[in-house]
Amino acid sequence: MTREINLKIYIFTTKLLCMKKTVLLLAVAITLAACASINNAGKSDDPQWISLFNGKDLNDWIVKINKHEVNDNFANTFRVEDGLLRISYDGYENFDEKYGHIAYKEPFSYYLLRVEYRFHGEQVAGGPGWAFRNSGAMLHGQDPNTMLKNQDFPISVEGQFLGGDGTNERSTGNLCTPGTNVVLDGELYTPHCVNSSSKTYHGDQWVQAEFLVLGDSIIHHIIEGDTVLSYEKPQIGDGGVDFYDEKVKVDGTPLSSGYIYLQSESHPVDYRKVELVNLEPYKTDKKKLDEVLAKLRNKQQQ
Repeated sequence: MTREINLKIYIFTTKLLCMKKTVLLLAVAITLAACASINNAGKSDDPQWISLFNGKDLNDWIVKINKHEVNDNFANTFRVEDGLLRISYDGYENFDEKYGHIAYKEPFSYYLLRVEYRFHGEQVAGGPGWAFRNSGAMLHGQDPNTMLKNQDFPISVEGQFLGGDGTNERSTGNLCTPGTNVVLDGELYTPHCVNSSSKTYHGDQWVQAEFLVLGDSIIHHIIEGDTVLSYEKPQIGDGGVDFYDEKVKVDGTPLSSGYIYLQSESHPVDYRKVELVNLEPYKTDKKKLDEVLAKLRNKQQQ
């Protein structure tokens, strides 16, 4: 009888210990799951950079060169070499006003765009003097599939990149407005270009340019971390673009979104980084938008 009682006590004790272990393991599992959920929630709020250029190919891009149809990449002007997006003219005998643009496949509205570029080599024969070490990022551009064969520039707002000649001052991150206008210092600005306050970058050095684009409200040009130009209310209007489809160019239309292009204007240029943070999820929440932009600034300063 004593042996049976001891056996029952042993079995009961063993079951009790197993239950306690099970409860403890379940509690640990729940705690770990909760921590993972908290960590993932924090990560989901962190701004994520999207690489528009993958360093391998141009499958996500659409080419439009003046005097050629959409996606006719004349003389392999736009190419990928050594992980760089290169704009080259070794297949040209003469530039012949073949202004070219390459657009990412989808439009954006609220975003922070970052590109790193460098000029190098010699300008191709026939390139205009003003296009020496000249390229740009076209913002809020028209759909490349709506550009006509002989249209020279997309209707867009251009963040203009210029390189120095080794001697003279020549700012970069300027603004040009093919088929568009903006509001600058509270007034409608209709001249074609305006210089930024950036310093001059001579030689073949890499330069980082960023553009904070918030729909049709405000756009900031940022060079190497410094805001060098700001303006508001981009809209279709005035000249600076030829042989366009009149149905597309409706003057006075606010530009709240559009395609991002990189530009070919007769001087060789490389791009090693083209990336973007999509700020669309925060456009109706100014507090959250400010928090996200603060995070991006802090990360860049680290």
